[in-house]
Amino acid sequence: MSEVFDASALAAKLPGTWSVVATNFPMWIDGTRQNPEFTYELVAGEGLTLDDTVSFTTRDGETHTILGIDQLQGDEFVWRGLGWKRILTSRWQVVGADEAFNTIVLRFSRSRLTPAGIDILTRKDRGNPAVRSTVAHATDQYGLTAEDFATLTWLS
Repeated sequence: MSEVFDASALAAKLPGTWSVVATNFPMWIDGTRQNPEFTYELVAGEGLTLDDTVSFTTRDGETHTILGIDQLQGDEFVWRGLGWKRILTSRWQVVGADEAFNTIVLRFSRSRLTPAGIDILTRKDRGNPAVRSTVAHATDQYGLTAEDFATLTWLS
C-alpha cells in the first residue's frame, strides 16, 4: 500500500469537489445513481474534521445528497451520517494520489450496509482524461494492487 497521508496534508488537499471516475461500489455501478461527486469542507475545531456531501443524480435526473461528517482517527476517517442517517458509520482512507493531489484513491472498509470498496476521484475542476492509463501504470503510487485495479468499473 502507498504512503499514509498526515492530517496537515489532508487538511490542505482534500477540501473541494471530487468526481468519482472509477469504483467497485455496487451503488455507483448499478445504474440507478449517476455522476457521483464528493465535496469536502474543513470544520473548525480539534483534529481534522470534514463536512462531507455526496451528491448524485438518478435516472430521472433528480439530484440527491447524502450528508455526513468525517473525523480523522489515526490514518483513517470515520464517517457518520447526519439527520436520520446518524446511526450509519463507515471508515475510509486516502491510500494514494498523484503529486498534484488532483487524483486520489479512497479505500472504504466494510460497513453494516456496504461492502469494502475503492473509489478513484479526480478534482471536479481539473479532471484528467488519461487517469485510467495513469493509474494503471502506477498502481503502487495509488495504493492499489493489480487485482484491485481489475475490479474497478470506469464511469463515463
